[in-house]
Amino acid sequence: MKSEASAGTELNHTTMKNAGSPPQTWGQKLKMIGPGFVVAATGVGTADMITAIVIGTSFGMAFVWAVIVGAILKYFLNEGVGRWYLATGQTILQGWHSLGRWATGYFGVYTVIWGYIYGAAAALTCGLGMHAMFPIMPVWAWAVVHSLLGFALVWTGRYLLFERIMTVLIGVMFITIIGTAVLFLPSLGEFAGGIVPKVPDGSFVLALGLIGGVGGTITMASYGYWLKEKGWNGKGWISIMRLDAKAAYAMTGLFCMAALIIGAKFLYGTDVELRGDQGLINLALMLGEEFGTPMRWLFLVAFWSAAFTSLLGVWNGVPYLFADFIKTIRLKKGEVKAIKPVSEKEPMYRLYLAWLTFPPMLIFFFGKPVELIILYGALGALFMPFLAISLVVLLNSKRVEPEYRNKWLANAVLIGCILMFAFLGINELQNIFK
Repeated sequence: MKSEASAGTELNHTTMKNAGSPPQTWGQKLKMIGPGFVVAATGVGTADMITAIVIGTSFGMAFVWAVIVGAILKYFLNEGVGRWYLATGQTILQGWHSLGRWATGYFGVYTVIWGYIYGAAAALTCGLGMHAMFPIMPVWAWAVVHSLLGFALVWTGRYLLFERIMTVLIGVMFITIIGTAVLFLPSLGEFAGGIVPKVPDGSFVLALGLIGGVGGTITMASYGYWLKEKGWNGKGWISIMRLDAKAAYAMTGLFCMAALIIGAKFLYGTDVELRGDQGLINLALMLGEEFGTPMRWLFLVAFWSAAFTSLLGVWNGVPYLFADFIKTIRLKKGEVKAIKPVSEKEPMYRLYLAWLTFPPMLIFFFGKPVELIILYGALGALFMPFLAISLVVLLNSKRVEPEYRNKWLANAVLIGCILMFAFLGINELQNIFK
């Protein structure tokens, strides 16, 4: 009988073999997409839902344009990460390291602190959703169950299994949240009015937060590793990658739009305030009172699916970054190209997977250390401008063949990202250190 490890390795090899040469027809290309859905499912979490619903509650359909702009900006960031990998054969960590040790140093500190805090937050959010449906155990116990389940699924090292589970959960998540939004569809005039950019008084930072919150942060940097696991290697796959990323952020935008519609049509003009993940549970109860128990369950399933896909995506994707970080900093100058691809079986990959799973459980019982939260927030506020700046530098450099460097539109969008995320980062830092 084959060991689980060897079976997982064979499946990954089969994935690489089945990828073969890039497909040429539109139908073949559509059948190949997948990594982008993983990015979309990971990036769209309960925080995106609550942000969109709260903004819809406060400003109606005024920010339809912000959801669209957010999806476009995140597409360009994600496409840049994928293009860097496919055009150069180097991971984003190798690219950052080529900018100087300060870049990998910042990432190393950030990813250790981020993993500890996020590991607890993601599991507790899953636990909150499951407890609302099945209150047979306390939230912390459900959080432990979800942490261990994510750990077990990723430990097997079977990317295709992981992708299939994520795809199913994406289907559940989008059908439920969009199914809820169908009850509140706005008129064509209301929707069209929201497409025209406008910023009501006192909503500027909220608008930027909605744009910046569409579709993930650090997990976007994992995209290249998921492309590798899918067997997409080389410049010939760039067009497929772009289609994959477009499909991902079209779905992301649709999801956030549905959440905005729920807030705008169900809660707009009321005095209801939704705060944090518990606010979504309260919203599910309100929907149940208005439309019956099935609607409450539908929304709770959407909440749980959004939470668990984010957990699974991080448990699978961010350990690649950490393992690659360790490999990269161990190399001498000029040896970057010598790095072998990261495997899900590697000790450093599994070490970080364990770091996401077990130490954060202490937070379930003892609470979050204030000093760590402050440092986490400060470093996190810098990550998105850091990613955008690095993509502008790397994708306009001689490291990339001229054909695959940024064109004027990509540069313009990425510079816009830098300005927006820099403003949001400064605002976040001011709030942290008040």
